[in-house]
Amino acid sequence: MIESIDAEFLRYKQLAERAIAQVTDDRLSQRPLDTDNSIPVICWHLSGNLRSRFTEFLNTDGEKPWRKRDEEFVERTVTRGELLERWNAGWAVLLKALSELDDGDLARMVAIRGEVIRVDQALLRSLAHTSYHVGQIVYLAKSLAGPSFESLSIPRAEARERSQ
Repeated sequence: MIESIDAEFLRYKQLAERAIAQVTDDRLSQRPLDTDNSIPVICWHLSGNLRSRFTEFLNTDGEKPWRKRDEEFVERTVTRGELLERWNAGWAVLLKALSELDDGDLARMVAIRGEVIRVDQALLRSLAHTSYHVGQIVYLAKSLAGPSFESLSIPRAEARERSQ
């Protein structure tokens, strides 16, 4: 089970990275609408969440006192290198924590913001949270890249052909 969860996290990581790669440097920090979060904001938030949740995952509450969640949502203009550095920092903590787990750990208990839940529930909650934000990144990347955006799944025309 841990292997499957790990693989699914990695699938979402790669999906976001393939989308981000299609956005030009000059558009990377833009927002299509004033109400949208930018790709850097979402990356900062997701990285902060992963770092907080998975630092000392089995032994401490997933909401760390050092996390400054509100600061993750401050709009910022960053280079691609800065964005990927922050992005990868969060993922490194998650992937290290997952590598230290085995299926026997899934029934153990962990705390997130004082709520005690099983490890498998915490992992699935985090996976859902991650996929939600990766979807936002893909949507933003598609908007920012415009017509040059290459589909990350089966393009519409091909989907029709495959179903016939």
